[in-house]
Amino acid sequence: MKTASRLDHIEPFYVMECAKAAYEISNSAVCDPAHGGRPMIWLNIGEPDFGAAPLVREAAQRAIRDGRTQYTQATGLPELREQIAGWYRRRFGIQVAPRRIVVTAGASAALQLACAALFEAGDEVLMPDPCYPCNRHFVAAADAKATLLPTDAGMRFQLSAREVAEAWNPHTRGVLLATPSNPTGTSIDPEELARIADLTAQHDGACVVDEIYLGLSYEQRYAQTVLALAAHQERIVSVNSFSKYFGMTGWRLGWLVLPEALVGPVERLAQNLYICPSTVAQHAAIACFSDESIAEFERRRDELHRRRDYVVDALRRLDLPTPVAPDGAFYAYVDCSRHSGNSWDFCFDLMHRAQVALTPGRDFGRMAPRRYLRLSYASSMGELEEAMSRLRQAL
Repeated sequence: MKTASRLDHIEPFYVMECAKAAYEISNSAVCDPAHGGRPMIWLNIGEPDFGAAPLVREAAQRAIRDGRTQYTQATGLPELREQIAGWYRRRFGIQVAPRRIVVTAGASAALQLACAALFEAGDEVLMPDPCYPCNRHFVAAADAKATLLPTDAGMRFQLSAREVAEAWNPHTRGVLLATPSNPTGTSIDPEELARIADLTAQHDGACVVDEIYLGLSYEQRYAQTVLALAAHQERIVSVNSFSKYFGMTGWRLGWLVLPEALVGPVERLAQNLYICPSTVAQHAAIACFSDESIAEFERRRDELHRRRDYVVDALRRLDLPTPVAPDGAFYAYVDCSRHSGNSWDFCFDLMHRAQVALTPGRDFGRMAPRRYLRLSYASSMGELEEAMSRLRQAL
């Protein structure tokens, strides 16, 4: 059967390909305690070990028990949209009208909706290299072209307004940024982000900002949303998620904050693409905004901060430096060039010899992918300490 040509521009998700290989190794004798093996330590997938907060789980159980499982509006439960707006007000001191918030089936659906609403064949969307691979594939799925602009450690692996201005051409439709970023854990300087937003507005373009790690910032300078920085709110699309700060990874729930003119078109797309987000997950997510839940999420953020400090220092001692210390999320983008000229081979070697699963840089773009690997420090401190010990032995 002939497939659509857009698939030619969508590469495999190598993070998951590596994960499949790691699972095969984990089921082999090398990881079998009965044969003297050790279980695999998973530092390759960005999923915190905390899980959903207690009040969130209880709210889901109540929703199921009470039979509140019917379809909702495509834009989400009004109460949940109001709670999200209240979070922006309390946390960031900004007013976001609930009507501008569209609850989605995860941040992936949010990005798909945004790209489908904004981009089409012939459009180019500027993105940093390295970046999260699925983001550029959402652009490709809209038949547009993701144009990757190289960055390096001196740029904090983020774009500046100057790079955006130099790359802008008659086909450019906008930018798709992420702050904090996967895979680097670095954020865009707030003043630079405001300049980029201003620039896209001057060009009548769209500024889409992936903020799914918003809330997981370890430095106050970066602990802000683009919605508080940009003067051109009619050009800003903020993408967010309940997966990371709120710990609801498998619940597949996210949201968009949109210019008012874009709410109707995005709602129309959502109605046709998936009808509505999970009703049970929405009822559960309302409990994320209680004082008790927020206190728990802040405790978890502090724990991730502690893990970051430990991992970055431990990696440095292993000649695996992190050129830019992550200021958010839970990833370290590690330079492995002192040990190997190919991060892909290096990661597979460590899976076999150290039983530690890492992600090579191949997924994240074309800017020195053989030099870098990504480590997720979302695992427990005990697992991180054991992983560093194993790496020390293997290297």
